Amino acid sequence: MRDYQVKSIRALDRGLEVLGYLQKARTASLHDLHIATELPKSTLTRILTTLEGRGLIWQRLADGAFMASHTYLPRSPQVHDEGFLVEVAAPCLERLCQKVNWPSILAVPRLTHMEVIETNRPRSYFSHLALGPIGFRINMLRSATGRAYLAFCGEDERQAILQRLAASTDPGNHLARTPSVVEKILEETRQRGYGTRASDFGGHYEKTRRESDDHRDSIALPVWAGHEVIAAVNLTWIHKAATVDQIVKTCLPQLTQAAREISIKLETA
Repeated sequence: MRDYQVKSIRALDRGLEVLGYLQKARTASLHDLHIATELPKSTLTRILTTLEGRGLIWQRLADGAFMASHTYLPRSPQVHDEGFLVEVAAPCLERLCQKVNWPSILAVPRLTHMEVIETNRPRSYFSHLALGPIGFRINMLRSATGRAYLAFCGEDERQAILQRLAASTDPGNHLARTPSVVEKILEETRQRGYGTRASDFGGHYEKTRRESDDHRDSIALPVWAGHEVIAAVNLTWIHKAATVDQIVKTCLPQLTQAAREISIKLETA
């Protein structure tokens, strides 16, 4: 480049420094950025607002962490990249909780369980509901989320998961050792089109509702990428506030729309 004998733009340099850090660190809070860049938080706030306005970064719903947009990473985004999945899903989850008030989580499979990778709980009217944080482990066969995923994923993947669950010594996976019961549960889930909790499931991975009750109930839908299920999204509410049938009648259309929007965005990205 020619030497133009001019000064660099300090504000632009600072913005690029913040963006570069986020691309390397993947996630960072405002405090993390303050420590890493030594810039005042007021300056960082203006930089982050500008970068977000340009679509260069985004903010995760679950914990407010800032992340570099996958659209501008050196490689093309992939549907199996969970950071990309969360980036695509977050706006859909935010719109969902604005419509139905109750919170949701987005979860992906982890061999023998589902794991929370995003939640709109902080944006929900019922934000006091303690939905599992990022990384929370969800029972595969007893939760609405796990059943929604397992019922609609590919046959080879489903059988591999069920074999691992059947071989597990974890009390929370005992259902897998009764194949006929499992198949009935999954077939009913497919016929309904959405997952529901086991009647004795109170949110704890191993314990029954009698032993540990979160006083909630859930329904869940699979998230598709083309012809493949890659995640599940749920809707959770206080079970004394409404029955499953009432929530299905009033909220399932909005949950279905959110799951469909995520899938469409993944296909068109």
